[in-house]
Amino acid sequence: MENQNNNSKLKAVILVLSLLLLASLGYMFKMSSDAKKVETELSSVTTEKENALTELAQLKTTYDAAIAENTSMSEELIAERDKVVKLMEEVKKSKGDAAAIGKYKQQIADLQAKMNVLIRENDELKVKNQQLTAEIDSTKTILVEAKEYNQVLAGQNEELSKTVEKASKLSILNLKTGAYKVKSSGKEIETERARRADILKVNFTIAENKVAKSGDKSYYIQVIDSKNNVLGEKKLVEFGEKSLTYSFISTVQYENSTVNVSENLPGENFEKGTYFVNIFDKAELVGKTSFTLK
Repeated sequence: MENQNNNSKLKAVILVLSLLLLASLGYMFKMSSDAKKVETELSSVTTEKENALTELAQLKTTYDAAIAENTSMSEELIAERDKVVKLMEEVKKSKGDAAAIGKYKQQIADLQAKMNVLIRENDELKVKNQQLTAEIDSTKTILVEAKEYNQVLAGQNEELSKTVEKASKLSILNLKTGAYKVKSSGKEIETERARRADILKVNFTIAENKVAKSGDKSYYIQVIDSKNNVLGEKKLVEFGEKSLTYSFISTVQYENSTVNVSENLPGENFEKGTYFVNIFDKAELVGKTSFTLK
């Protein structure tokens, strides 16, 4: 009887111990499962945090590249990039709980959407700038070509003007001078004797020129004796920086046809020696000759 009681007690103890063992094993299993769950959640949060930082870094790189293109949107792009950098700092400092990561993921999604809009606008702006640059380059090319063409035309016009100016100049031909004795009858007799001379005669021909300007044409006649004295009126005229002392002016009505001109320079007591006669068209010497009186 006593043995039966002992056996019953032993079985009870074994049953209690078994129950305690099962309870302990159950608790240990639960603790292990909870630990694995926490570890899994922490690993997942860590991965999400790293992914968030990677996405933010990609956003920053994209903004840096767009800002480097230096378009008119640079300030707006810089402002958005600064928001990305700020969020990166917040994510790095965060403890990594799921709620915070979820909030950051939403902020990143908003930043991503904003970036897509800005980059698209920036790309459109670049295309327009490229088109405008091409148009400006084309316009510059046209202007350069036009300038070169105008320079060629200007050169041709200058050459043409010089040709016309040269062609329109009148030519003095057959310049002849000499001394003459004037008789009481008015008859003029050429002489080589200084003491017999009453006048010095200057004869020349203006050649025909159909492109020259018609009208009055004045020539300055300069007669210089053997002692280098200017005879006649001895008047001084200036043409810019040049000056001329002349004996008299010969004015001719020119109508594009050949004109014979004869002018007399009266005098007395003419010196012996060589005389020089020059004809000027303003400051330009257009004819010259000389003669000698004995």
